[in-house]
Amino acid sequence: MTDRLHCAWAPADDAIYRAYHDEEWGVPERDSRALWEKLQLDGMQAGLSWITILRKRDSLREEFDGFDPERLVRWTPKRIDKALQNPGIIRSPAKIAATIGNARAYLDMMAAGEDFSAYCWSHVGGQPIVGKWTDFRKAPTFTDWSTAMSKDLKKRGFKFVGPTIVYAWAQAVGMVNDHEIHCPRHAEVQRK
Repeated sequence: MTDRLHCAWAPADDAIYRAYHDEEWGVPERDSRALWEKLQLDGMQAGLSWITILRKRDSLREEFDGFDPERLVRWTPKRIDKALQNPGIIRSPAKIAATIGNARAYLDMMAAGEDFSAYCWSHVGGQPIVGKWTDFRKAPTFTDWSTAMSKDLKKRGFKFVGPTIVYAWAQAVGMVNDHEIHCPRHAEVQRK
């Protein structure tokens, strides 16, 4: 069942998707650690549906020590093996290794005095890019700036940060407002 007042990808009969749409997606996030966590979740989605990540998000947060980069960089092979046994998470060795490596890259940026939030938002000029889509399927899946940001993140050691992942993440964290223009959230997130 769809509700044409809201974005078509957030069906009214799916409580998890609708709550995510109505409460989180597109809301500008400025906290560095929260931005990093959400980038990890988007990386975990590679090859999967977003609803899979939403349904596993609480388990992912619990298993990955609240996505605390300082704790993640101390993971040992034994700790990784423990995580791989948890059916509540995405049990991909490559994605787990990427999360740990991304924690190192994040901490390296912070140690160099580079604020992750300022870095991220600099790619969109410090303010959300506002889409004017009547249908979410018309929004791009990547852009020149998401491609440039992807390349720069990879150069810094990040993994699972391709241009499409970066763009989807930017939509999620409000760097891009791609709510359909008839959706009440389109105007609401612009006021945040």
